[in-house]
Amino acid sequence: MSQTACPILALLAVSHAPQTATHDFIHLKREPDMTQRLNYLDASPVGYKALFGVKSYLQSCGLEPHLIDLVYLRVSQINGCAFCISQHSRDLIKLGVSLDKVLLVPVWREGGALFDRRECAALAWAESLTRVHETDVPDEDFQAVSAVFGEKEVADLTLAVALMNALNRVGVGFRLVPASVRQHEEATREQ
Repeated sequence: MSQTACPILALLAVSHAPQTATHDFIHLKREPDMTQRLNYLDASPVGYKALFGVKSYLQSCGLEPHLIDLVYLRVSQINGCAFCISQHSRDLIKLGVSLDKVLLVPVWREGGALFDRRECAALAWAESLTRVHETDVPDEDFQAVSAVFGEKEVADLTLAVALMNALNRVGVGFRLVPASVRQHEEATREQ
């Protein structure tokens, strides 16, 4: 979901949701004009260099690059990180993944043969880990991913999920602005 507020959805959420559930729609009330809150790279360069070192490792760990980006995209969609959704959608397209496949990542289970066995297992594992507070990552989920990937691959896939969950917290917490939003805002100001 875009980090830009949708006034109609926000109004519906507040007016039609039960009183106990209105907190579920807080993310719909974000400011329409996205502004980055903090330049985290300037504030903590050593810490973020270490975090991005994990990303560098994952790029050469042996997992297919498009598989890692599919996981990054799915985790970012669950977490609502507009910056990362934009970035990893573009990365997948640059890697030659079809637009149709990128668009169906949120509903990959309905994508049929569009997603292969490894992609399905990786996406299911990513969802289970990202929603740990809901799933408690059951043995069945671990057995399913382990049936498709070797131990090192499961460890690296888990590291990719953990990394993207961390980076999503950076993106959402500091309101990182996707390039397309920034370009649109600049074009609008020039008019």
